[in-house]
Amino acid sequence: MRFLLDDEQREFIRSLDALLTAADTPAVVRGWAAGEHAPGLDLWRRLADAGVFALAVPEAYGGVGPLPVETAVACGELGRHGVPGPVGESVAAGVLLGAVGGPVAKEWLPRIASGTAVVSLVLEGYGPYALDADVADAVFTVTGDELRLTWGHGEPTRSMDPARRLFRPRAGGEVVAAGPRVREASRAAGTWATFATAAQALGCGEALLRATVAYVKQRTQFGVPVGSFQAVKHRLADTLLGLEFARPLLYGAAVELAEGAPGAGAAVAAAKVAAGEAGYAAARTALHLHGAVGYTEELDLAWWLRRARPLRDAWGTPSACRARVLEG
Repeated sequence: MRFLLDDEQREFIRSLDALLTAADTPAVVRGWAAGEHAPGLDLWRRLADAGVFALAVPEAYGGVGPLPVETAVACGELGRHGVPGPVGESVAAGVLLGAVGGPVAKEWLPRIASGTAVVSLVLEGYGPYALDADVADAVFTVTGDELRLTWGHGEPTRSMDPARRLFRPRAGGEVVAAGPRVREASRAAGTWATFATAAQALGCGEALLRATVAYVKQRTQFGVPVGSFQAVKHRLADTLLGLEFARPLLYGAAVELAEGAPGAGAAVAAAKVAAGEAGYAAARTALHLHGAVGYTEELDLAWWLRRARPLRDAWGTPSACRARVLEG
């Protein structure tokens, strides 16, 4: 199968790139990590105006989705620019509530699509933490056959990435839906959360590689750029190959999701393994070739370095995703 983005999808990439470049996302990320959320929330609303959060929301609730390929495009760009916030969780919440339907969908999905509400999500089997619950207007949790809506949170759990703040939702909450339909919707939402996170991981890896290539062209040793050394070229080539092999897996999974193929879950898991490992490898390459300067917080690169491993492990560790691939 040969897959190519169409003109409209490529224009979507260019428009998001322009929006995020103008937004100075490194400054937004620094503010988000420090608890200054206003710039990040303003960017969130602008991304919603561009249609990002409507991509997984059904048309009946004010969205345009679900559109897996466009979601991969958008989340890849958000990952490349380091946009903070519960991106994958919002995508998955759109799928979850769209499948559950009822009053909770009518109330929350238009707000998610328009960016007037930020939500986080906790699904059974994916860990107990809600990303950025301190910013979210609501946290949805699924346990067994019950979908609950909770507000508030406890103290944050330390994360490798200071801009990814993890909280345990408060116990209890309001049961807004229950039954077998919730369990099925939760499975679909988990797959979409994994898929969106894989796209972010791939974008993060691309940003790290791009920054490293630019750096080794400028840094000199023995009077020549270090990028001219064969060992450096080989390391960068290996990193590029990892990212390039992950990309078709991601878009192949998007096509299977769009078609509702029975093996879509396994395809998403395979894409998550490849993208997560490739993004993390790009982080190790970036740190190695930048040297000691790569450790400094003053360098914007540090925020992408810190994000690569959490994205690799969020919504399905490599071992869990490999097991899902083997299960088919």
